[in-house]
Amino acid sequence: MQEFLIIVDMQKDFIDGALGTEEAKAVVARVREKAERFQGKVVYTRDTHQPDYLQTQEGKNLPVPHCIRETSGWQIDAGLPVAGAFAVIDKPSFGSVELGEMLQEEDRRDRIARVTLVGLCTDICVISNALLLKAFLPETEIVVDATCCAGVTPESHEVALQAMKSCQIRIEG
Repeated sequence: MQEFLIIVDMQKDFIDGALGTEEAKAVVARVREKAERFQGKVVYTRDTHQPDYLQTQEGKNLPVPHCIRETSGWQIDAGLPVAGAFAVIDKPSFGSVELGEMLQEEDRRDRIARVTLVGLCTDICVISNALLLKAFLPETEIVVDATCCAGVTPESHEVALQAMKSCQIRIEG
């Protein structure tokens, strides 16, 4: 049985860049500690947009260019241990089907007992990936460590945690 830690979108633009918040800055050290201590496989996701972001559906609804491929804001925080990661997945939208398919294939090879998610933003990409993974791996325990997540606002962070809890995703912290 294996375990995975999914580190969602811990990128400069979400920490101290275009969409950064004080709450996001506050979780970086906790995410780093969790990644360094974790005994299973670590996967990073990276929000990835193209230069035409403002013409996309997301860009029309959130007209703040961010995480444009190959820019400094797209980079995962330099303090996180990315070098030893099992995978880094560039995702063009909130949830990553590629992540779900990859973990589903891993589960076929060797049962996944637990997937833990941490990162940014609780109320957009963390919740999207947690629900997606619950659909891809219905018999795997899906956990979100709330102490290693931050939302767009503290209020939306709490709302997202409650929504995930309602969908049988375990909330820790």
